[in-house]
Amino acid sequence: MKNIYLFNEGYGLEKMILGGKGANLVEMKKIGLPIPNGLIATTTACKNYFKNGNALSESMVEDIKEGVKKLEIETGKRFEGENPLLVSVRSGAPVSMPGMMDTILNLGLNDKTVEKLIEKTKNEKFVYEIYLRFIEMFAEIVKGVSREKFAKVKEYSKEKSYQEIVEAFKGLYWIETGEFFPENPEEQILMAVESIFKSWNNERAKIYRQLNNIDESMGTAVVIQEMVFGNFNELSGTGVAFTRNPSTGENELFGEYLLEAQGEDIVAGIRTPYSIETMKNQLPNIYEEFSNIAKSLEKHYGDMQDIEFTIEDGKLFILQTRNGKRSPNASVKIAVDMVKEEIISKEKAILMVDTELLPQVFNGTFEDSDIAGKKFLGKGLPGSAGVAVGKVVLSTDRIKEGESVILVRVETSPEDIKGMSLAKGIVTVKGGATSHGAVVARGMGKCCVTGCEDIKIDPSEEFFTINGEKIQEGDIISINGYNGDIYKGAIKLKMGELGEELKEFLEWCKEFKTLEIRMNADTPTDVIVGKKFGAEGIGLCRTEHMFFEDEKIWSVREMIIASTKEDRDKALEKLLELQKIDFKKMLHKLDGLPMNVRLLDPPFHEFLPKTDRDIQKLATLLDKAPRDIENRIKELKEENPMLGHRGCRLAITFPEIYEMQARAIIESAIECKGEGGSCEIEIMIPFIGGISEFKYIKESILKEIEKVFEEKKESIDYKLGTMMELPRACLIANEIAEESAFFSFGTNDLTQTTYGISRDDSIKFIDHYKAKNIMKRDPFQSIDTRGVGKLIVLAKELGQSVKPNIKIGVCGEHGGDPKSIEYFNELGFNYVSCSPFRVPIAIVASAQSAILKRMS
Repeated sequence: MKNIYLFNEGYGLEKMILGGKGANLVEMKKIGLPIPNGLIATTTACKNYFKNGNALSESMVEDIKEGVKKLEIETGKRFEGENPLLVSVRSGAPVSMPGMMDTILNLGLNDKTVEKLIEKTKNEKFVYEIYLRFIEMFAEIVKGVSREKFAKVKEYSKEKSYQEIVEAFKGLYWIETGEFFPENPEEQILMAVESIFKSWNNERAKIYRQLNNIDESMGTAVVIQEMVFGNFNELSGTGVAFTRNPSTGENELFGEYLLEAQGEDIVAGIRTPYSIETMKNQLPNIYEEFSNIAKSLEKHYGDMQDIEFTIEDGKLFILQTRNGKRSPNASVKIAVDMVKEEIISKEKAILMVDTELLPQVFNGTFEDSDIAGKKFLGKGLPGSAGVAVGKVVLSTDRIKEGESVILVRVETSPEDIKGMSLAKGIVTVKGGATSHGAVVARGMGKCCVTGCEDIKIDPSEEFFTINGEKIQEGDIISINGYNGDIYKGAIKLKMGELGEELKEFLEWCKEFKTLEIRMNADTPTDVIVGKKFGAEGIGLCRTEHMFFEDEKIWSVREMIIASTKEDRDKALEKLLELQKIDFKKMLHKLDGLPMNVRLLDPPFHEFLPKTDRDIQKLATLLDKAPRDIENRIKELKEENPMLGHRGCRLAITFPEIYEMQARAIIESAIECKGEGGSCEIEIMIPFIGGISEFKYIKESILKEIEKVFEEKKESIDYKLGTMMELPRACLIANEIAEESAFFSFGTNDLTQTTYGISRDDSIKFIDHYKAKNIMKRDPFQSIDTRGVGKLIVLAKELGQSVKPNIKIGVCGEHGGDPKSIEYFNELGFNYVSCSPFRVPIAIVASAQSAILKRMS
């Protein structure tokens, strides 16, 4: 594999070698689009650079020099020749990382080249402006010299000639670096390539990769491309456009451009651009040519494209195309529309939608009735769809994890990436819909308003003013990323609805998925939401969640505090009737879909009163002294409750608790059936570690169910199974399968007990593990296939060795995680269960994994 390829030499190589930018340029060259010529230093070259102690090897240097000579021949231009060659040097990782790494424009300029360009262009101002910009960018990217220092030099040098300002810039470079500014273009290129390779490991790029789960080892390619100048004259310009609206998904060109500007001006948000629609009047021929190219690129790649372009003296050049980042709503609409337009297949459409961003579809909008009472502050541009409410913060350094904040900045930069990831929403004074802030916000699924030039941020960064209103840091504002509106105060949010495109899209996904998607539901409301989103039953009904409702908690506390079986039975009788009400409502809402009910799982202490007021209330209800209640609470306190007296262990100590719950479930099902309903019941015993305890509890429950059948003179079908959430249960799964009708993996506890990590406390250190690349992903968010996964596979194989058709599912948080769903699909599980709002994500992820499995 070579280190360097010209664009016309890279045909057939994949983007893991050429980088996303390079691969697309090679492809565009192949199909004959107007692109400036160039060459690519591959990701292999980048890896070799790091292997060589962060230095370019002699062979690498020779390869770059040889590639540059070929580029000179191809373009008919030479560095320092009569027709000077100038190039841009850009990063181009295999995965899009907008703004995270570095770019240098106008490379190849020196004092000699400047003279020749002035003679050629007859435009001294243009030539010196790009020369000054080159020195400034080169100094910042290669040597870390702040641009602000150059801005100050330029400010102080207003009355001086261009030659004097150039000398002042070079003087600043010497002062800051102790080196003369390099005049040799070959030396400039080698230094630039090295700096782009280094930028793979800058802090903002690392943070971005962590946030987006991008492989640290892939490295970046470097694209060295012939410069074309959008700031050449009044018939020149630069722009960024999407083939469809990235916020709404509408099939229309959406983008911005600036006349007499270079690409960095628009992407960095330094100037507020024009809508691309205005190009119809300013440059109608260019608009028509660009529109045709945009359509052909979309059809060629089978996806909405994000295109960078430059116009030089009335001639259009395409600099880059890539699959465009889009809002979650737009993602679904684009996928559905492209199928109907016969551009792509249903399978391709399903694979196009990013499951990580789908939750944003359900974040909804503002309550219309609540907007009227809020003060309208001003309007910006809709940068990224969505709504957000939070406290104003004017510096990313002051954002704390877990707070609801709106980050307000003049313009965001890649250094703000961490703060942007923590904020609920982002507002910028400068920039448009394709500026850094908007692009990154869309990639994160964050609400963003850009280009709000009415905002004036005070230099103290303690407040800003907008249309005469002073907003202090810490004040609450509400922002609307759909239309750019900004309001003072908090506006109520309205939950999202399933749009027609999403409904149709989910139906397509159901055609391809093989996993059953169930919901974790504890109330009738949960069932309504889950069914609306396409859930195929309940995979986990946590009965303890019913107990936390105010009317029931006191009966639960009465049951726990009881010192005799008689007192406990009285309390359980009350709970029986309360549980039956909930179960019946849920069964009727399910309308025959399966309901898997987990019997009581948490330790008793979670239900007990915490405040003196509640202790006094419980003492009064039970006619006991408060001290007796306090003593009982102390008795129940455990050093490590998550591994203590919980789950099935409660039923060993107090069999009557599970007996009551089994009775409530079965009586509810019988009554539901008698009222014309149909039921499919599964009863699940949690936290099993051994076959003997399972058999003991099973026998107790079966006896109680038989009593119900005798009393009601009616019976129903049901299954009795267990949660697999302890390593020991996985190791003896063949024994448990002899007695259990199904396995449901409780992956939260299984991960906790396998790792020996408390899931509640892991937040304090997991991020450090990820930052140091000790863990790729949080194991509580995505299943650990190498450790926990091995236990799951073993349990599945052992269980199926006894019962080949034993039903196997997942009901932990991993049931809603796309990466984990792909793994469970590979293992051939029957179902996954997740929260109602994640059901659509699980449906899409299941379909995607099934399609990919079929394609492999």
